Order: sequence, then structure tokens, then C-alpha cells
Amino acid sequence: MERPYSLNDLLNLMARLRDPETGCPWDLKQTRESLVPHTLEEVYEVVECIEQKDVDHLKEELGDLLLQIIFYAQLADEEKQYNFADIVDGLTNKLVTRHPHIFPEGKLYGASSAAVEAPSSAAEVSQLWEKVKAAERESKGEPPADSLLAGVPLNLPAMTRAVKLQKRAAKVGFDWKDPLMVLDKIEEELAEIREALATGKQAEVAEEVGDFIFATVNLARHLKVDPESAVRATNRKFERRFKVIEELCLSEGTPLSLERQANPDQRIDLQQLDAYWEAAKYRENQ
Repeated sequence: MERPYSLNDLLNLMARLRDPETGCPWDLKQTRESLVPHTLEEVYEVVECIEQKDVDHLKEELGDLLLQIIFYAQLADEEKQYNFADIVDGLTNKLVTRHPHIFPEGKLYGASSAAVEAPSSAAEVSQLWEKVKAAERESKGEPPADSLLAGVPLNLPAMTRAVKLQKRAAKVGFDWKDPLMVLDKIEEELAEIREALATGKQAEVAEEVGDFIFATVNLARHLKVDPESAVRATNRKFERRFKVIEELCLSEGTPLSLERQANPDQRIDLQQLDAYWEAAKYRENQ
């Protein structure tokens, strides 16, 4: 076997998959747009491995994610726009430029000691990055951002984007001082949901629910909890416990199914299902 393969081997493999004469029909059919769902799926599979602490499987998923980047680079190379080497060169240059405290000469292999006092915390590094990025935009002739909130991608997961918007606003002091104040805001938003429900207007209910979720994201941020990760963990917990409910229903000779629940004579009532839920929680705690 020709092992171990290298990055150049992978680039050659992708070029062969995209060969117009002898390539793979599926790969030849793909476009940037068609690859987007696959890319997002691979990102979340990487995240799942990390959260599950599945280091062995993570290696495979990182490879699948790398393949997506190689694929986009191949498409650009075919269009004579840029190639993978250009991507690597651009990324390396950007990182060198954005770390002047590590590369004071602006060179990867230059001196390692900065002539100015280096930032001593992640927060200071973040501030330095903002200054460097602003200088980059100016050098490219780009107009200054019209808002502190500009540049937060619209297609991020909603809760992740909410955290980023809140962090941007917090930089200029528009933020609660402590988590207890956020809890008060959550209670306020909950009361507004009740008021909206009383009106019977779905649009108002949806708006107030959005405000409530935004406030809970704010609380998570103050408690240094990533809301996306927290909800993913809760989803997994719900799945585990619900499967126990299904097991208990089956053991009692009343398998849980859509057909059974649709029949009033066979339906398992909520009180019984809730008792099974409590049993599932008890099992987890043992």
C-alpha cells in the first residue's frame, strides 16, 4: 500500500475525481452551492466528536472536513481563480500580520521577540486583532464598518449569532452587570409571552418568544456557557430519556406509537408517560 499519503496525494486525488474524462460522475456534478449542506454536516460531525470526547473518530471527521476545503480549492483552480497553495499562503500571511506581538518583523521566520509590550491576556489579543483588521480594511480601501455589529455572518446558527452580537455590544458597555440582572430580564420576557398569549396574536407570541430566547442566550453568555453546546447536550439527554420511555412502554405490552396515541381507547396518558420520564431520570442518576 502507498502509505502514508501526503497532502499532495490528496490534492492529486481530488483533481482525478474532477477529471472531465475519467472522473467520478458525482464529484463532477458538484458546485460550491451543492457542497454547502455537506460542509455544514461535516462541521457538526466534528463538533459532535469533540463534545462526545471521541478522539479516535474525530481524526476521521477532520479528514472529511478537510476534503470539503480541498474540493472548494479544486473548483477555484479549475476556474483559474486560485488554488490550495494560494489559500495556505493567504492564511499564513494573515495570521502573521494579525500577531505582531509574535512576529514583530511581519515575517513567519523572523525574530520572535516583540519590540513593544506584548498582550498578556486573550482579551488584549482580541483588541489587538480588531485594530489590525481595521488597518487591513483601510489598506484595501474598504469603507469603515457602519456599525459595531457589522460583519457578524447572517447564516450562523441563531444562538451563536446572538452571542456574537451581544459580545460586540458589550465591548462598549451595553451589557448587564451580572447574571442576576439577566434573570430579571428573562422573567420580564416570560411575562410578556403571557401577555402576548392573551392577545391570541401569533405574530406577537413569536416575537416575544424570540426575545425570551435571546435573553436566555445572554444568561448563558454571562455564565460562560456556550448555548449551542448546552442545547445540543440537552437534546442528547432528551433522546436518551425518551428511549427509556419507549422501552418501558414496550415492556408493559403497550408500545409507544403514533397509531396508538391517535386512538383514544389505546392512548397512553401523559401522567403515565411522565412517570416513565421520572423513571428514566432516576436510572441516569444511579
